[in-house]
Amino acid sequence: MRAVVTRVDSASVAVGGEIIGQIGKGFLVLLGISATVTEAEADKIADRLCGLRIFEDENGKMNLSPDKVGAEFLIVSQFTLYADCSSRRPGFTMAAGSETAKPLYERCVAKCRERGFKVECGQFGAEMKVSSINDGPVTLILDTDKL
Repeated sequence: MRAVVTRVDSASVAVGGEIIGQIGKGFLVLLGISATVTEAEADKIADRLCGLRIFEDENGKMNLSPDKVGAEFLIVSQFTLYADCSSRRPGFTMAAGSETAKPLYERCVAKCRERGFKVECGQFGAEMKVSSINDGPVTLILDTDKL
């Protein structure tokens, strides 16, 4: 499982011109799910998101976790994070199909909500327009193969 995590002042996602999710200060998370991902990996990504200390403390150091600053999450499914770009036309055979990916995406969202975070979502499998005002900018890549 991969997550591209951007620290934002605000972010939103729209489908068909209508905003379906928006947050203030927090994380915009683009979440990719591979064909071989497990529930344990979904739990691991959720745990890391909830504890990632990338908000600045009073000394300007990235030291505060999301719960310390009242952060919110916007989590958007992003199967293209598992694109094979070895040729000029990306292939997506490494990405999980929707029957596998959707429950794991929902599990990650639920785990973050269980920890008390406000979590907004995109619409799984839909054509979405994502907007954000990046803070920093700070953008990190989490990969369960490396956590």
